[in-house]
Amino acid sequence: MLAALKFCFAALVLLCNSLLFCTLMVPLALLKLLVPLVPVRRWTDRILNRIPALWIDLNNFWLGSVNRSHWQVELAPELRPDGWYLLVCNHQSWMDILVLQRVLNRRVPMLKFFLKRELLYVPVLNLAWWALDFPFMRRGSGGGTARKDLRDAKAACEKFRHVPTTVISFAEGTRFTAAKQAQQPSPYQHLLAPKAGAVTMALGTLSDLLDGLIDVTIVYPNKVPSFMDALCGRLGDVVVQVQLRPIPPELLKAGAKQRVQLQTWLDGLWQEKDQAIGEVLAQR
Repeated sequence: MLAALKFCFAALVLLCNSLLFCTLMVPLALLKLLVPLVPVRRWTDRILNRIPALWIDLNNFWLGSVNRSHWQVELAPELRPDGWYLLVCNHQSWMDILVLQRVLNRRVPMLKFFLKRELLYVPVLNLAWWALDFPFMRRGSGGGTARKDLRDAKAACEKFRHVPTTVISFAEGTRFTAAKQAQQPSPYQHLLAPKAGAVTMALGTLSDLLDGLIDVTIVYPNKVPSFMDALCGRLGDVVVQVQLRPIPPELLKAGAKQRVQLQTWLDGLWQEKDQAIGEVLAQR
């Protein structure tokens, strides 16, 4: 009964919150569409990128109201809301996005991540994602469709140059499960193998602007929660480790050699991340 009441409260706040702030975006989104001039885009983008911060604040309100979770957060102190960053993170659940938003809101620029193209059909939120220039990709597609998606995603990354942005890559490409780990097979105990595709694209587009790589590790010590768990007050404890790492200069160059080096670098980050997750779980 209590879980049902929590769900109704959280879902109502989330729905009203999303409708309100997406409505606020409509005039700016239309202006951005109808007047495609760089000065207009920069002005509308700066305002559009501030609106989600308020949306996240209200999401954090219902998330904290219905969940009595213990959050253990290690946050890099040198992060700035006016910088440009590339962020990589392990991926286990839809909750990962809410966790990142809760921990990093107003501490770094607007978080933007690569979305499945199917999400373009989600009512209300699809307008917000389009207005905020989120890249959409058909994962798993091949041939001309894949090349077009890569061009579209790169074009979206080019737009990130107008205002400070944090580009997120869930480098594993999908949510971690034991079954997926067994299929790879993954060389890690708690992770899938990282893929360098989206990271390569972001580096190639924003390399001259990036202030560093934000390396985030999320651990759910009790169990990996679903979004429904969070709405019903069953989120459980959350451990988040946030590090700001310099990007090696040799990785900012184009070429096959750099792609190999980038993959090697990511593999090293994932080895450290896998060890960190193991240490957190061993303490529980």
